[in-house]
Amino acid sequence: MVVAVLPALIPDIRRVYESYFTAFKGERMGEIMLKILFPGVDTDAPEFREAHAKGTLEYWHTSDTQYTYKAVDMADGEILGMGLVDIYVRERSEEERKNHGVPWLEGEQRERAEKVLNPLHDMREHLFGGKPYIYAHVIGVDPKHQGRKGGMALAKYGLELSERCQLPVYFESSPSSIGLYTKAGYEVLKETIVHKAETLGTEEDVVVPLVVRMPSSANGMSFYEWKEKGYPSFNAPSTKTKL
Repeated sequence: MVVAVLPALIPDIRRVYESYFTAFKGERMGEIMLKILFPGVDTDAPEFREAHAKGTLEYWHTSDTQYTYKAVDMADGEILGMGLVDIYVRERSEEERKNHGVPWLEGEQRERAEKVLNPLHDMREHLFGGKPYIYAHVIGVDPKHQGRKGGMALAKYGLELSERCQLPVYFESSPSSIGLYTKAGYEVLKETIVHKAETLGTEEDVVVPLVVRMPSSANGMSFYEWKEKGYPSFNAPSTKTKL
């Protein structure tokens, strides 16, 4: 069986995000997040999916950092899952990194959503600031395609991106999928993000593991060693004479 990770195209938007929504609904923390980000909304409703696809396409026309990928079974062309990453090639200013919150919600719903999302932004600021790195937002596999290696293909593709760009790749894992990333070779950070039970509406707090993979040009340097040294670039201009 061959699973390829390919760039998602405009006609793929609905199918790719089918994987996204079904993956979230098939996982405890994912279900909670959907209810917080889209309160009272039937995310399976055709009108919602149409509006979401339209908004996604509009965003694709404006973002110069975000990339969407699809895991495809090459035997039948089935989309097994999706990944969403931001590749920050250059340093960004505080204004460029500004947290805009959750503008589609209001009042208590917005306040609740931002209690969940703001700590994610604050942690990225703490770990990376404006330095170049790759931020993997989501890896989602349609539950009906579990076992077809889509998740592992996407996790390994994150490592390939790290190597191609010579940048660290960072991901906020779900508690249920941390084993996938450690198996793929990611470094588990000592920091975690703790979502409070009262915010999530759960019986207990949920701890979110954080993982990083350093590129081979780090020469074995851990994330913390890299941070301690002031985030030295792995992409210094070559001193070799070009032919």
